[in-house]
Amino acid sequence: MSRFAPRTDFARTPNPLAEALARHRAHGLPLLDLTVSNPTQVGLPTPGAGLLHPPGAYSYAPEALGLASAREAVAAQVSSPGTSISPAHLVLSASTSESYGWLFKLLCEPGDDVLVPAPCYPLFEHLAALEGVQTRSYRLPLAHGFGLDAGEVEAAVGPRTRAVLVVNPGNPTGHFLHEGELAALAEVCARHGLALLCDEVFSPYGWDTEPGRVTSVAGRELPMLTFCLSGLSKAAGLPGLKLGWIHVGGPASARDEALARLEWVADTYLSVATPVQLALPALLAHAPRFQAALLERVRGNRQLLLAARPAGAAWDVVPAHGGWSVVLRIPREPGEEATCLALLDAGVLTQPGYFYDFGRGAFLVLSLLPPPEDFSAAMPALTRVLAAE
Repeated sequence: MSRFAPRTDFARTPNPLAEALARHRAHGLPLLDLTVSNPTQVGLPTPGAGLLHPPGAYSYAPEALGLASAREAVAAQVSSPGTSISPAHLVLSASTSESYGWLFKLLCEPGDDVLVPAPCYPLFEHLAALEGVQTRSYRLPLAHGFGLDAGEVEAAVGPRTRAVLVVNPGNPTGHFLHEGELAALAEVCARHGLALLCDEVFSPYGWDTEPGRVTSVAGRELPMLTFCLSGLSKAAGLPGLKLGWIHVGGPASARDEALARLEWVADTYLSVATPVQLALPALLAHAPRFQAALLERVRGNRQLLLAARPAGAAWDVVPAHGGWSVVLRIPREPGEEATCLALLDAGVLTQPGYFYDFGRGAFLVLSLLPPPEDFSAAMPALTRVLAAE
């Protein structure tokens, strides 16, 4: 009898919504999908296919941290007015998921833990478990608009905590870090000797401006090791090209040691393909066009939702400032799952808040990526089902 590692024994029992969706599709029933998250499937701009055939695409001269030309292109992309990013402080990977795996290897021994926000996208627990690392949640209080509360972070710190993970802006909550939140978090990290992992994949997608917003931690002078993550998947809407990056910051001695160790890790894998690295300057030159189209899409769909909400409705749209999703707060009865099932019966697919560990209250999560005609077509069913609660 073969034996398998317990770390890969993830739950595989489908939930009632997944079972109902399978039946819906098996019967060929129409469906308006308000959960779509793949930017290549919703009619947004893509770069010319010729960019994937750069000169030298078949050559192989691996550099563990990534080709110099590719890291220079990322540095130019990540740098902001008043903040210059050095290519020497960047590490390329095949994806942000791989970046997390490398950082968990770098920072943790098996049995150590990292702090992750709740609510949040349900990925980090699995990535950590595959490295033998535990996760501990810290709550993002609804009273703060799901913003970061450094007291909640500190209360979650345990004897084997090695790092704090922040998603900026939150996914799906759409809250950006603010200067006061970052300063308080930096004090907690410095006091407990914790590294900061800042997931900034949605940072280009702020719908508006607000005072004190922190769009990126990269290049800031902070007292702890910092690792800022992003990649082509979100920055240019190209998840299939498999390229991510890590910016390493913090005190110089710790930063340089982290980079030296990450170079060994990256050299062990050499996972980033040469063609995408050579094409990266041109691919990132396409990013502003994609980002502008996506921002127009999410702003428009959010306005459609706000306009569809009847005055005095028992549900509301949770305030947010960025990202690709929108969160609805709905009545506790009949609850998230019953509401999602009723919407599916009406031909609209949504996600319940418990998918993201909202924990308190009842919520729905919608994607703002669908074509406007699909999003608009879903509004009558959405408002009808929610009005019945």
